[in-house]
Amino acid sequence: MELNLVQVENPDALNLILGQSHFIKTVEDIHEALVNSVPGILFGVAFCEASGHTLIRHCGTDSELEQLALRNAQAIGAGHSFIVFLKDAFPINILHAIKRVPEVCHIFCATANPLQVIVAQSEQGRGILGVIDGASPSGVEDEVGIAWRKDLLRRFGYKG
Repeated sequence: MELNLVQVENPDALNLILGQSHFIKTVEDIHEALVNSVPGILFGVAFCEASGHTLIRHCGTDSELEQLALRNAQAIGAGHSFIVFLKDAFPINILHAIKRVPEVCHIFCATANPLQVIVAQSEQGRGILGVIDGASPSGVEDEVGIAWRKDLLRRFGYKG
């Protein structure tokens, strides 16, 4: 077995979701979940089949995001993995809808941070072992940091 570290291409620091699923209808079901959650949402999704034709299936509402998802799915190359890129939308607004898609087994991350995917490769194929999402902590928040966090969440409308 060989281990590889795949840097996710995300030049505009877009929000993305990386997960694992189990069936070809993943692409269409994620598409439906997204458009039903956020009207007018812009996204691209790509899914790596693990059997049959073993193709990368893709769709979206924005061709550039769809191509970005496709390029990253090709680089990761792990069977039954999917990646979704979002524009002007946040994972918090759609993550539960994606988790409710019957084929979705696991979400590795939802982030806009720099992302590395730890991929194992064997004679059979490739699989995701985990992710490195952003940077390591630089310390512990103090009272100023607590106040900043609380203010940010209220400005975004997530807390009252």
